[in-house]
Amino acid sequence: MVQSPHTQRPAGGTVFGFPLQGFGLFTGLLLSIAAALFTFFATTAIAIFSLLAWNLFGGHTVNYANTYRYVGFPAGVLVLAVALPVFGTLWARAKLRR
Repeated sequence: MVQSPHTQRPAGGTVFGFPLQGFGLFTGLLLSIAAALFTFFATTAIAIFSLLAWNLFGGHTVNYANTYRYVGFPAGVLVLAVALPVFGTLWARAKLRR
């Protein structure tokens, strides 16, 4: 006999295969902060390497602290400002459905 696998989709939908249902308040806050920190470190690393190339190949002397101030911090705050309402809405919907 051949059994066909039945895939069950979560009721809340998915993003990149991750279910968007069942997050508590603490989990939502933790995921929001984790996303902001990941964005901060990733954008800062890319900005540092870009500035390194700019300084080496262009003969410039731009301060590397600018990568934290003008790239990493604003990107992290932007992601946090988007992620907190998203996960807060998911938590509120889960509370209202109960």
